[in-house]
Amino acid sequence: MTTQLIECIPNFSEARRPEIIDQIVAAIESVSEVKLLDRSSDLDHNRTVLTFAGSISGVEEAAFRAIKTAAELIDLDQHTGAHPRIGATDVVPFVPLSGVSMDDCIAIAKRLGERVGNELGIPVYLYEAAATRPDRTNLENIRKGQYEGLKSEIETDINRKPDFGPAKLPKAGATVIGARNPLIAFNVYLTTDDVDIAKKIAKAIRHSSGGFRYVKGLGLLVDGRAQISMNLTNFHDTPIARVVEFIRREAQRYGVAIHHSELVGLIPQEALVDAAVWYTQLDQFDKEQILESRLFSPLPAGEGQGEGESDSADSGSSFIDQLAAPTPTPGGGSAGAYAGAMGAGLVAMVAGVTIGKKKYAEAEAEMQAVRVVAENLRMELTQAVDDDAASFEVLMATFKQPKDTEEQKSARNASITQATLNAAHIPLHVSEDAVKVMELALKCAERGNVNAISDAMSGFAMARAALTAAGYNVRINIHSLEDKSLGDKMLEELAALEKKAEKFEKEIRAVMKERGGI
Repeated sequence: MTTQLIECIPNFSEARRPEIIDQIVAAIESVSEVKLLDRSSDLDHNRTVLTFAGSISGVEEAAFRAIKTAAELIDLDQHTGAHPRIGATDVVPFVPLSGVSMDDCIAIAKRLGERVGNELGIPVYLYEAAATRPDRTNLENIRKGQYEGLKSEIETDINRKPDFGPAKLPKAGATVIGARNPLIAFNVYLTTDDVDIAKKIAKAIRHSSGGFRYVKGLGLLVDGRAQISMNLTNFHDTPIARVVEFIRREAQRYGVAIHHSELVGLIPQEALVDAAVWYTQLDQFDKEQILESRLFSPLPAGEGQGEGESDSADSGSSFIDQLAAPTPTPGGGSAGAYAGAMGAGLVAMVAGVTIGKKKYAEAEAEMQAVRVVAENLRMELTQAVDDDAASFEVLMATFKQPKDTEEQKSARNASITQATLNAAHIPLHVSEDAVKVMELALKCAERGNVNAISDAMSGFAMARAALTAAGYNVRINIHSLEDKSLGDKMLEELAALEKKAEKFEKEIRAVMKERGGI
């Protein structure tokens, strides 16, 4: 039976207050059937993109809870940012991943739109594949005039009547909901602050003004640089490399160049592979030549590792060297995240060597799902290695803020408190991921390839160590707060995670005794 998976990528009109996004994330993660895959915020755009995936019912419910939370916390009358927007939850697309069709996503968009309109009193417009009118297929048409323009027209212009909800804007604005194929949000920065150049290039590349099919683009000023902000809606027919090279040539016309590019959210691996193949001119390339593709593909029955096929752990040596260096970062928090990533890697490996084996046919679907989730956790925990170090450096920087006046002292104290809470939040998130890895390791120990049961146990042990290390870092940060009650909720969450971990540990020891004989 094929696992049904749908992806949702809601965009929220907030980035400068991370505590708001934390609450929206919590609303999403309160639904057990979904997994948060990515969180990306841009301060200049004042916009956050979250990516999560799961079952049809789980994703639909998580999206509603996120929209409801955003409506309670974000006031569009007070919002400013470089990116166009009409709502607190600006746009909510659903993307079919596996075992579902575009029609399933359209049905979700319509059900959710009706619920948001009726229960929350938020006007909802359907777009892309879910659009009820041709002129609403493109998001740009719906967002014309942004929140301020829509506010003055929605009550009088029949063409701006929403598909669901009242024809009147609350402070949360309106929300656009739809269904589409995978999209790549990609930005290119130029070596200039002349935003007019970025706007000219954006006009040249976007399809609506005669440019590339499946490309939408805007010229903006971000971080003091001219930026071409793009959405690529079909990377197969319009590859990233083709767009980037066109931008490079157009920039040269104006005497500037590409400074760097930026990915917002997630990207299909195939899109990056296609770009690498194009730039390196590997005309005879076969995607099966990718090392990871071979490593993670099921081995034929009875086939194992042959002589000379072992690999070294060089990829981790640089981090170990950094860890041993006499510098504050990376430290224990990063080491904990690294241990968790190793645990997730082992879990993915055990699931991988179970998949494709006739003996474990009944566990095939479960192991497929375990491997996908384990790989996502491995990426999150790997990212947390850097995030933990970065949060500590930000915290250290707050202590260097001026404190000559009472106003400066107050601002400095507020910054220290916020940075400390953020520094505690990252290891708390590592703790959550570590417990998830432990649960997956337990599943692998129970139903995975018995020849790899020690690897499942080792993955569990790595995740257990990650939880311990992360827990120390949560507590030390909370303990350093002047008002320790600010961290009470975090400590409660940590205690609950540790209690769950103890339960999993007892269970996996029993499984080890039963299946491993020790």
